[in-house]
Amino acid sequence: MPPKQQVMSRTLFDEIILPVYAPAQFIPVKGEGSRVWDQQGKEYIDFAGGIAVNALGHCHPKLVAALQAQSTQLWHTSNGFTNEPALSLASRLVNNTFAERVFFANSGAEANEAAFKLARHYAVKTFSPYKTKIIAFYQGFHGRTLFTVSVGGQAKYSDGFGPKPADIVHVPFNDLNAVKAVIDDHTCAVVLEPIQGEGGLTAATKPFLSGLRQLCDQCNALLIFDEVQCGMGRTGSLFSYMDYNVTPDILTSAKALGGGFPISAMLTTHKIAKVMSAGCHGTTYGGNPLACAVANAAFDIINTPEVLSGVADRSTRFLQQLEKINQQYGVFTTYRGKGLLLGAELAPAYQGQAADFVQLAAEFGVLILNAGHNVLRFAPSLIIGENEIEQGMLRLMQAVSHFVKR
Repeated sequence: MPPKQQVMSRTLFDEIILPVYAPAQFIPVKGEGSRVWDQQGKEYIDFAGGIAVNALGHCHPKLVAALQAQSTQLWHTSNGFTNEPALSLASRLVNNTFAERVFFANSGAEANEAAFKLARHYAVKTFSPYKTKIIAFYQGFHGRTLFTVSVGGQAKYSDGFGPKPADIVHVPFNDLNAVKAVIDDHTCAVVLEPIQGEGGLTAATKPFLSGLRQLCDQCNALLIFDEVQCGMGRTGSLFSYMDYNVTPDILTSAKALGGGFPISAMLTTHKIAKVMSAGCHGTTYGGNPLACAVANAAFDIINTPEVLSGVADRSTRFLQQLEKINQQYGVFTTYRGKGLLLGAELAPAYQGQAADFVQLAAEFGVLILNAGHNVLRFAPSLIIGENEIEQGMLRLMQAVSHFVKR
């Protein structure tokens, strides 16, 4: 007799997947644009964007075509060879940013791991074996490897895994005096997200970033921008450092870079990159032809005046609709973030219940995120339609109404 077919249910997840996630009770099976459907055929408006990954929505035709075309040519070669899609994507990144060198990996954590290793290696090779201090910020998030989670400023993600990498100092975000108190000649890098993603959508101020640039220059330390979540058009510029007119020494990108296909990149200059040599860092899958082909297509769409300028208009529509909900129900106190990486902080009566809001919103057919316990997060497609915004916000209003009443 043939084996019994396994039912792909949410219950099966609890039985066979490592219990490090708590996914929704429904299972999405199809996505198109800014809409998603589950196994039962229920439709959802997507304001979550796969945590800012699906910058062009689900199954964008040009991304699908790029993947299909590349899938018939070359899938994987390893780092023993280069390939044309990788060279093409690297050229796009170099030609449109401060960068002169690119390293490809597969996730934001890997790109940040490479950035932190590069910063220390550069300092050790160029200045002193004792120049290893990394200054980072409370509520920051840089990935889940032991190094990146230790640099991240949220102990809940790093505690319980044994000794952490040493010489990492955390200070309050947007507090230049706190940085001044700890930066010295032993500092190799200052690391931050220009807009803290998981930490509550707090945006850096311009004086803060300008001050960090000056401090790093004075101490021969590198300034690293983690733009995994806030980059690739999310703020209305290709990368958010362009909004601040402050240029980092190293920048990391992932999430929207592949429009849904796993890929990441670390960007830097010739001066810094030259300390690296063959074999001192690497990755088997980094620069994969499939990933780079999709990322090339995503880049060509995102890096256009039409898409980038449209972010501001969509952001305004989101904020207007959120305020409309707030005027009726009084659930928010402030709005955070920039562009289409937005946060709505819950009023005191609803503090600690952001995850409950997320779950209830899904029941009413709209997908949103939380950023901590007190902030609702919105990271929709950069090209989401006006109709989807209005429909999604109507569903969110219904969810809020239900939540307040209960």
